[in-house]
Amino acid sequence: MPEPSEVLLHVEHLKKDYQTAQETVPAIGDLTFDVNRGELVCIVGPSGAGKTTLLKCVAGLLAPTSGLIELDGVRVSAPPQKMALVFQEYGRSLYPWLTVAGNVDLPLRNQGMPRDVRRSIVERTLDSVGMAGTASKYPWQLSGGMQQRVAIARAVAYGPEILVMDEPFASVDAQTRADLEDLVRELWSSLGVTVLFVTHDIDESVYLAQRVLVLSHAPTSVQEDVTIDLPAERDQLNTRADPRFIALRTHIYAQIQIAKRGTAR
Repeated sequence: MPEPSEVLLHVEHLKKDYQTAQETVPAIGDLTFDVNRGELVCIVGPSGAGKTTLLKCVAGLLAPTSGLIELDGVRVSAPPQKMALVFQEYGRSLYPWLTVAGNVDLPLRNQGMPRDVRRSIVERTLDSVGMAGTASKYPWQLSGGMQQRVAIARAVAYGPEILVMDEPFASVDAQTRADLEDLVRELWSSLGVTVLFVTHDIDESVYLAQRVLVLSHAPTSVQEDVTIDLPAERDQLNTRADPRFIALRTHIYAQIQIAKRGTAR
């Protein structure tokens, strides 16, 4: 497993308001947190807490109202090259007119890599996500879970420093979701990539993460930063039956109920 070291992602006093014709609507009130290099951090919170807004700001897709976001010491004002994104709607993120290999190859081609190097990286990356032998298929020929594997392969193919995932498994069945959770932990471990993962699923957050950030009700702040002190090696059967897993899940669930009521911890 990667050993977390210095801060890679720094978020300080992040604030985001939305302006309507009648009023200013605060979405993110005051968010401050760090993600260390090599960490796997999950974010949970009640519906409407601004989780997706937060990720869009972190990814440079949405300008914050105020505050600071830095990636590797550089202020984020546009999508960083060191960051890769995976979203829930995998069907919209993959290009249906490109093959699986073509989709994974796209960011490599945009970087101007030679064709033989790109071909080798695509083949190796597809194999790493369990999609060997599918290079010539098209996304519409694959199941939802397989499409999301392709989206993950495309995200990690060019070696980003941080992988940002916004509820990527919300649209797949339970068994596929479990397989994809294990895939994320396997890639995190083998590639040493930092992962920031937003989910509505409390069990998923505890299973995946080293830390879980529980967000408050909007306008959002970090209500609690929970250390997940489970063994580094995890599996779907034994980890989820561990009394410590159950205790952590119960604690985070209680915190989200507090957040829903809009009361302080």
